[in-house]
This record gives sequence, structure tokens and C-alpha cells, in this order.
Amino acid sequence: MAFQVEITVEKKFSTAASVERVYTLLADVPRSASHFPKVEKFVDLGGNAYRWEMEKIGIGGHTLHETVYACLYTADPKTHAISWTPVAGVGNGLVEGGWSMALKGEETVVTLHTKGILTVDLPSFLQFLLSPLVVMEFNLMIEQYLQNLAATLNAE
Repeated sequence: MAFQVEITVEKKFSTAASVERVYTLLADVPRSASHFPKVEKFVDLGGNAYRWEMEKIGIGGHTLHETVYACLYTADPKTHAISWTPVAGVGNGLVEGGWSMALKGEETVVTLHTKGILTVDLPSFLQFLLSPLVVMEFNLMIEQYLQNLAATLNAE
């Protein structure tokens, strides 16, 4: 019987880039997504919806989990708000969240908040062992994503 893993993340980074430059990068979903590690495929579903197919998480030759999900993205240039909601019926994950940004002194503080529910198609007795690994892997990818975005914003 499969089990679910819930992941909630709120992380921040600061950049010397203007709020407008940060917004421009993050609102361009394919460009922003190109900074995310371990994406096997990123598919445009049309209407500002995209399917994420992540590299498999495995040990040796055994696949423990493969995450596939889709989100519909909205961006408001007036408020610089960017958010995403899950597209039901696509893959094994439901992911929602958003970006917020605010000027603080000479820097833009960028905040990512996201929540995901991933269905792992393995016996539920493995949940105790595998859930922390899935959460850890997801958090490591988010950290790398934010570092990649900050590097791009600081280099422009």
C-alpha cells in the first residue's frame, strides 16, 4: 500500500538585484525552473501550466521514488506576487506555493513558500524509513535551487 509524504518549506535569500529583476526571473517559469536541480523533464502543458518530472531517487539500482507533478502558475506584475497551484490528476504529487519579495535596505529579500504532498508507491511499512529521505532530498534540491537563483541574480 502506498503512503504519502508531506513537505512544507519556507526559505529566504537576499540579493542585490532589484525587486523588478527578481520578479522578471521568477515569473518566467521555464527560466526559473532551469535553475532547479535534478529535473529530468519540464513540460509546457499550455495555459501557464507545467509538468515537472524529477530524477528518480534511488539506492544502487533500485528506484525508491520518482516525483511527477504539474502546477498552474500565476504572476501579478503590479504586486510582484507569483503563485502556483496543483493540477489534479497529473503524476504522484500535489504542489502549491508562491514567491514573495520585499526591498530591505539595499537588498531584495526573496521568500519561497511551498507545500507538497507526494504519494510514494511503496509498501506503507517503509514510510518510517523512506519519508525522511524524501524530505531531505527535496530540501537539498530547494537549497541548491535558491543558491542557483541567487548566483544568477547577483551576476546580472
